[in-house]
Amino acid sequence: MSLPVAFHRAASAEFIEAAAWYESKRLGLALEFITAIDRCVLLASEHPLQFAIIYGDIRRVVANRFPYSVYFRAEEHRIVVLAVFHGSRDSAIWQARA
Repeated sequence: MSLPVAFHRAASAEFIEAAAWYESKRLGLALEFITAIDRCVLLASEHPLQFAIIYGDIRRVVANRFPYSVYFRAEEHRIVVLAVFHGSRDSAIWQARA
């Protein structure tokens, strides 16, 4: 059973911005990126406790092929995606959302 997913506003903006950047690099690359992130979100919603806690109560799913991770909080009846974050960015940015 999958839990419903809610995106923090900043996470949605990061996701859209990254997809646009990939599309600007190569036609169709955004779709590949979106598919990779959607897979991360699906895994988090289906098996949230499978992923290790990395900060407070925040867990992370690492994307395949792209240097991005999905940071989320597992709540009782949903997961909340706090960030869709590039690995080289300062983690203090998404940690402030926790």
